[in-house]
Amino acid sequence: MGALLSKSMDDNFKKQQEFMLMNARLQMERQILMQNQMRERQMAMQIAWSREFLKYFGSFFAVATVGLTAGAIKRKNPGMLAPIIPLSFIFAYQMDSAYGTLIYRMRGEAENIMETENDRLQLPQGTPTFESIEKARRAKSSLSAFLEK
Repeated sequence: MGALLSKSMDDNFKKQQEFMLMNARLQMERQILMQNQMRERQMAMQIAWSREFLKYFGSFFAVATVGLTAGAIKRKNPGMLAPIIPLSFIFAYQMDSAYGTLIYRMRGEAENIMETENDRLQLPQGTPTFESIEKARRAKSSLSAFLEK
């Protein structure tokens, strides 16, 4: 009788373990999907910000270019065109950021860094562990308990 009960309990235990594993896997998949959606939303906001900034900077660049060109012609001073050069670099960068391939080049460079320069990505004192976090938590809680006295 005991062996039959023990076998039934073992079966239930194994089913419970399988259920817990499946549930943990499902929760992790959901977390990964949620984090990816948050990343995509942040990237979309960044691109939208670049496009919005480009509208304002493009207007400023156009007005400045027309004004500087008119001033250079009126005063017969080509030196007045000098500010157009750095402004054009900024404008080109913003265009590339908002509508060009900058994001793809950055992603490729990031992948290259991850593959060939992995040592640059290491955190100081390594990856946090449960023990290091727990040690810091205990130190903080004992300190706050000491300060309250």
